[in-house]
Amino acid sequence: MSIDYTMIMDGLKAAAAKAGDIVRDGASKTRNVRHKGRIDLVTETDMAVELMLKEELARLLPGSDFLAEETANDTRPGELTWIIDPLDGTTNFAHNLPFVANSIALWHEDRVVLGAINLPLMGELFTAVEGQGAYLNDAPISVSGEDVMERCLLATGFPYDINAYLEPVIKNLRRLLPLAQGIRRPGAAALDLAFVACGRYDGFYENALNPWDTAAGLLLVREAGGRVSEFDAAVPYRFGATSILATNGRIHEELSALLCEEG
Repeated sequence: MSIDYTMIMDGLKAAAAKAGDIVRDGASKTRNVRHKGRIDLVTETDMAVELMLKEELARLLPGSDFLAEETANDTRPGELTWIIDPLDGTTNFAHNLPFVANSIALWHEDRVVLGAINLPLMGELFTAVEGQGAYLNDAPISVSGEDVMERCLLATGFPYDINAYLEPVIKNLRRLLPLAQGIRRPGAAALDLAFVACGRYDGFYENALNPWDTAAGLLLVREAGGRVSEFDAAVPYRFGATSILATNGRIHEELSALLCEEG
């Protein structure tokens, strides 16, 4: 199946803009929040964005499937699948923090070919088409050139199932905090990956993410000149992996070794 990805990207940008409008409107109102888990939230805005995106993207690419956070029954994309996180950072949104993202990616056959991460409360839209580079508000971006760990700013996240990952989370923080310039935790993996792509972070690592958290971001990082793997740099990142490591490429092996070090 032949698809003009550049033409589809124009439609994707329009859909992302509509998603941003819904988020900004929701941010100005009292939020109706319910719990999917102890610390896993969903709002009316999540559901409204997902519904709108499914309608818009189905018109844009008839016959495509959807893998979306709020309605997914599986984590495996089909041959032609839109992978959507309607509102990454829902907890931030519920607490009036601006670190929220609409993450939209197109999976075709065996890879992500289009990606958009919209930060509607920050006025930033990150986009990438396979083989055409990565962009922030239509201006080219690239990963950082830093290769000395003590000058690197890293980012991480904490899984919803924190009890299962508490010890490795603490272990990695204990190991990396004395070595890096700093570690940030905004609470939205799509934002973190976009920030690696544009050079604001030199590296990002996290456990237990889903395809909708990472699909658009991994393409952005790669198209911006970075590298993505599991914590073990020798293992390519695949959906369903228990870990992800995204860096500028220059610190990838060193950061991988630190994350994989025993003890």
